[in-house]
Amino acid sequence: MPIHVVNGATLMCSFGVAPSNLVVLPENKMLSTDQPAATIMDFIPMTNIMPFGMCISPSNPQVAAATTAALGVLTPQPCIPATIAPWIPGTPTVLLGNMPCLDNTHTCMCMWGGVVTISEPGQMTEMIP
Repeated sequence: MPIHVVNGATLMCSFGVAPSNLVVLPENKMLSTDQPAATIMDFIPMTNIMPFGMCISPSNPQVAAATTAALGVLTPQPCIPATIAPWIPGTPTVLLGNMPCLDNTHTCMCMWGGVVTISEPGQMTEMIP
């Protein structure tokens, strides 16, 4: 069974060079293993999803410009997450504040082509059916 994701979960982007953490605000007033529980709506850049160090996506305009200036040599630039849609696919069996809970199998897409995945859910005791 998938594991419920909470505040402090470790995230990774396919075009990022370092892991990041998920920040879940306590607005739903539900704790899971003493941390705020996450829903699929916890996808807001720089609020819920923090930077992944440097970005290497050629679709990112900053990376493209730096790569062009370096005569075609891929030049990573600081990551600024650009997630624009909720985590998918959602867990319709468990709702929190009328939103599906987030489990460790969900993914979130970055506008620059990166796929954000959950590498460590932040707790290991509460599962989602």
